[in-house]
Amino acid sequence: MLGERCRWRGAIEYQVRLDTRSPDDPETVRALAYPDLVGTPQAGDRVLLNTNALALSLGTGGYALVVAVPDRLPADPTGPGHVVKARYTPLQAVVQAVDEDGAPHRDAVAGADDLAGMPVVLADLHSALPAVLAAIPARIPVAYLMTDGGALPAWFSRTLDGLSDRLCGTVTAGQAFGGDLEAATVHAGLLACRYALGAAVTIVSQGPGNLGTGTRWGYSGVAVGEAVNAVAVLGGRPIGSLRISDADPRPRHQGLSHHSRTAYGRVALAAADLVVPTGLAPALAERVAADLRELPARHRIVEVDGTGLLDALRASPVRLSTMGRGLDADTGYFLAAAAAGRHAADLLA
Repeated sequence: MLGERCRWRGAIEYQVRLDTRSPDDPETVRALAYPDLVGTPQAGDRVLLNTNALALSLGTGGYALVVAVPDRLPADPTGPGHVVKARYTPLQAVVQAVDEDGAPHRDAVAGADDLAGMPVVLADLHSALPAVLAAIPARIPVAYLMTDGGALPAWFSRTLDGLSDRLCGTVTAGQAFGGDLEAATVHAGLLACRYALGAAVTIVSQGPGNLGTGTRWGYSGVAVGEAVNAVAVLGGRPIGSLRISDADPRPRHQGLSHHSRTAYGRVALAAADLVVPTGLAPALAERVAADLRELPARHRIVEVDGTGLLDALRASPVRLSTMGRGLDADTGYFLAAAAAGRHAADLLA
């Protein structure tokens, strides 16, 4: 271990020298440690690394991951929770679920069964989170519900760290962990956002590092359709932050992404507000409109005035990036997310 590079909430980035190379030709890598799982490494420590992300040249966070500090192990967990996430993996985490016995918010959440019409913005990519939030006035309390389709530790997201002052809290659901509150399911997570965190609006997406095979069904973000159903079952108002683009080089993601078409066309059995901003490039607007006409009639297509959204996006406290493209390179994508946030706020007026 050579030393620390930087840190954010729940994670520390280090520079580490590998011992697989000769002393005359050392190789160093960036490595990420989650202190709550492995303790806090110090300069000079030997660390055990998982280097799969580096070997695969993953685009989202090409870090080595610290598995253990063999000579200085962390203390054993002492509770208070007994819910296990990342179950039966070597680094399974013991957390306290928001609605388990003894949890501070159990009474508020365990007896809840209805979101009372709360607007819930649903996105299939983590990169939509800051764009949705950018269009919601700061006076409105907004919670983030992170599902387990991407990264499991919420600590991996530097976006979440940068937005912590703007969010009233984060709930990690399913196998995801590391939020301000923990939930076993998306349904329990939604109720926690409403009744434990006091959110007026909730944003739902998977964590960074989504999983996809390039096929219709082999993509973790398709679960956004299941989230629509969960919101509807609980009496919330599902709002789709559509994945649209005229910059993605892959034909299946041009116009309305095939993943959005699958999630809302096949998976979501309940109605959602599908939001389209004004001000899109004419060719993109025309293509998106044609794609939306192929979706089931139960959904409500909502056109939202895009005036001022670009300014709001440029004022985001965190960097906007999706698939390596920023706001200027993929403006339509971020405008669509911001429009969904504006629509959620308008529903509260």
